[in-house]
Amino acid sequence: MKFENTHVYGILDAIRGARNPLESWSKSDSYMLAGSAMIGPNDMKLLQNLMKAAINDRSNSHSKFLRQIMLSVDITGPLYWWKEFDTYKVGTTANSTSTMHKLASKPITLDCFETDDYENIQMDFLPYNEELKFVLVEPMIGVLEDLRVKYLETKDKRYWKELVRWLPESWLQTRTFTANYQVIRSMYFDRRNHKLTEWSKSFVDWVKTLPYAEELIMFEGR
Repeated sequence: MKFENTHVYGILDAIRGARNPLESWSKSDSYMLAGSAMIGPNDMKLLQNLMKAAINDRSNSHSKFLRQIMLSVDITGPLYWWKEFDTYKVGTTANSTSTMHKLASKPITLDCFETDDYENIQMDFLPYNEELKFVLVEPMIGVLEDLRVKYLETKDKRYWKELVRWLPESWLQTRTFTANYQVIRSMYFDRRNHKLTEWSKSFVDWVKTLPYAEELIMFEGR
């Protein structure tokens, strides 16, 4: 998986809004430095106190400032991961590359599929202890590529339909994803121990790179 072009914005705006109820703007000590928002100790104390209140009463209302910290990122992940990702619809927007329009535009190779943590698995049914990759994966890719080429040669939509029908869930798709810190916080706690490493490693590792991830997204009240 890949997480590229991450952009976080609105931190200082969220802080200003968090100070509106008590009109305590004069106590704010955050600032911009070289294009990045730097949260001062006064503001961090306020934000984490609000988050503690939200944790204690099991409500997101106190920590709603997180909804005003926005991010966008380009994520390239397998279809089986995107199916679970699509659970998170509220407060998110995503535009994907098009299977409909671009599937046949380039050769189908192993690089088109998720193989980050691929390991050879020995199965009793495999002849001569061959690797699963050579018995299943490479022939499958060959069939898909043949269908792609046949469609380009003939423009017969039946070949394209079969290509779509048998496309494995490990196929990589890129989406530009927009959300806020409260959504990312929910995703982090929901998925950090998931058995798919795309969640428990790739996604979590990316979250840790976000500005103030430990203090805001991963904060547990301590």
